[in-house]
Amino acid sequence: MSTSAEELRERVRAKYAESARAVADDGDGCGCGSGGCCVDNTDGGKFGEALYAAEQRGELPDAAVLASLGCGNPTAVADLHEGEVVLDLGSGGGIDVILSARRVGPTGTAYGLDMTDEMLALARQNAHDAGAQNVHFLKGLIEQIPLPADSVDVVISNCVINLSTDKPAVMAEISRVLRPGGRLGVSDIVAEDSLSPEERAERGSDVGCIAGALSTSEYRAGLEAAGLEDVSVVFTHQVADGMHGAIIRAVKATHGTKDLAALQPAARSGCC
Repeated sequence: MSTSAEELRERVRAKYAESARAVADDGDGCGCGSGGCCVDNTDGGKFGEALYAAEQRGELPDAAVLASLGCGNPTAVADLHEGEVVLDLGSGGGIDVILSARRVGPTGTAYGLDMTDEMLALARQNAHDAGAQNVHFLKGLIEQIPLPADSVDVVISNCVINLSTDKPAVMAEISRVLRPGGRLGVSDIVAEDSLSPEERAERGSDVGCIAGALSTSEYRAGLEAAGLEDVSVVFTHQVADGMHGAIIRAVKATHGTKDLAALQPAARSGCC
């Protein structure tokens, strides 16, 4: 990994840690706790708790709601069912994990993956306060998911994939851990195809979820290269000129899945 990539990851980790401490200490601050980003809302787009219905917010501890500044509500688009196994990439303060746990019920499981100790501590406290029993928070990178292959029914994420320094690895890992027929339902920041990487960088920072965003075509091509199909990218609200909050959906093929060994790390066991 290049030094610049390491530095970006450390900036993201530091920002998440600062957000978690702010919420834990005084219930304030820019909380990237749903795995979200602290994005300047200059064009009227909605972020954080505003994207969750009042009844959803009522199910959660205050700290989980305060620690939310995602760009969408993946639990609203993932169509979760009783008994399913759900994985939230970049789970932050745990809002989407806790909501997912309620949806899949006691026979299902909700995993949250995050790289920041402070966010993991906040998420575990939030899950305890919410009385969520069927949740497990894992420490790790979304480029190296610490779960076995074919172990997850649904992968969700809230404004995190754009922060990765190796998005092909993230997409390959999503495909690896999904069971055949498993599905992806994430919220993310996506650029219009007309914007070059340089133009995206002019509109905001990597840590602010703007500069590192993929375009619509790049997102679709990356997921298809990783072995997913029926990919859709739907814009929901504008966050900057030519940049949008978006819902991304895809399904892992049930047959004829390409050999991804060259793309994916070896299957990992891991846990809670």
